[in-house]
Amino acid sequence: MASTEGLMPITRAFLASYYDKYPFTPLSEDVSRLSDQIHSMANDLHEDSPLTEGESSLVREAESPPPHKVDENLWKNREQIEEILFLSESSNWPPVLKSQSTAEDAELASLLGRLGEKFRNTLKVVETFQSRNSEFVFNTVMTYMPQDFRGTLIRQQRERSERNKQAEVDALINSGGSIRDRYSLLWNQQMERRRQLAQLGSATGVYKTLVKYLVGVPQVLLDFVRKINDDDGPMEEQRQRYGPPLYSLTKMVLNIRLFLSLLWRRFEARKLSKDQMTVLEEAVDVYTSEFQRFIKFIGDVFANSPFFITAEEAGALDARKSDEYKEVSVPAGKTHEVSLTVDAINSYIAWDFALVQGRVDMDIGFSMEFTDLSGQKTQILPYRRYDADQGNFCTVLAGHYKLIWDNAYSTFFKKVLRYKVDCIPPVVEPALSSDQVDE
Repeated sequence: MASTEGLMPITRAFLASYYDKYPFTPLSEDVSRLSDQIHSMANDLHEDSPLTEGESSLVREAESPPPHKVDENLWKNREQIEEILFLSESSNWPPVLKSQSTAEDAELASLLGRLGEKFRNTLKVVETFQSRNSEFVFNTVMTYMPQDFRGTLIRQQRERSERNKQAEVDALINSGGSIRDRYSLLWNQQMERRRQLAQLGSATGVYKTLVKYLVGVPQVLLDFVRKINDDDGPMEEQRQRYGPPLYSLTKMVLNIRLFLSLLWRRFEARKLSKDQMTVLEEAVDVYTSEFQRFIKFIGDVFANSPFFITAEEAGALDARKSDEYKEVSVPAGKTHEVSLTVDAINSYIAWDFALVQGRVDMDIGFSMEFTDLSGQKTQILPYRRYDADQGNFCTVLAGHYKLIWDNAYSTFFKKVLRYKVDCIPPVVEPALSSDQVDE
């Protein structure tokens, strides 16, 4: 059993410093461009034809913000890839396309074959990643468990649990469950694993007996499994850093699936043009290559991320983080303001801020306004958007100054802001004595 002496569960501050070493190269600008084009093509398909209930559900999903969870988005991407593969199978094509009676239909059939191959390869990549990551986490946890019959028992229980979960999936499929039904069950099973970990760490319910039986389980491990996935716990740092690019890819694959679903029911009336086929192929090329790049990147991040750190490491990080800086989450569509009252002119208002994000293409609006004693407002610093900035302003009037960080233009993404604001009074030169004046 690996020793946990002197160790404590990984903290969000440590993950922030660890993730600083792993910046994610921003997604290609083609992701947003092609995602918008595919969505526009989907809108064109149903503007003259009413949506079915199922199609309305697909439209709502494509137009809603993705969930704020990395693992849930990975499952959602898998689900959509399988849905697209289902639509791409020749047995599920519209009857007119099956006959390939025109050169255009034959060209589309060939395109669907190429796209299906790209999606099958991508599906294998994400399946392998999830399987390996699950094994890595379990095996790492087991290194801190007693290396005797108790560890063997836990492995046997896990294998039995996984067999039961697979049996649930098989039963659902055999009863005619859809791809969506299967992935809903898979995600519920994932959440159940998470709840069991949290209950084990808290030693509640039947887990009190289990923990009592498993004498020798380090408390630091129980603390880790209890807190790691809290909404504002250590993994929130991962969601802030690496969630946004994954969410963009989720939106993209949702739009591709939506487009093909709408097209198949309207194929006889609205066949694809060559330009639309070009956009579809380019969108699939960009999505599959960028999604695979993200999976490889996040796999490298996870493989090197520790579970525990020393108390000294945590203390040093907390000290560095506090250092008079504050961290605040600015929700989408909102602002964050800091007000200062300045009594003396020639004071300096100094600021230093940065977005705590993995994406370098994220920014936030920043400006400063002044309110005099009569209530009249004046903009001191013009509004601009930054990912980080340092500066100062020398006051010429006493009154109230307000620093404003504006995220009102963002529809989906909150911004995590780390900032420091100081008001430095003017330096007053000491008065000279008469002797000094004479000199």
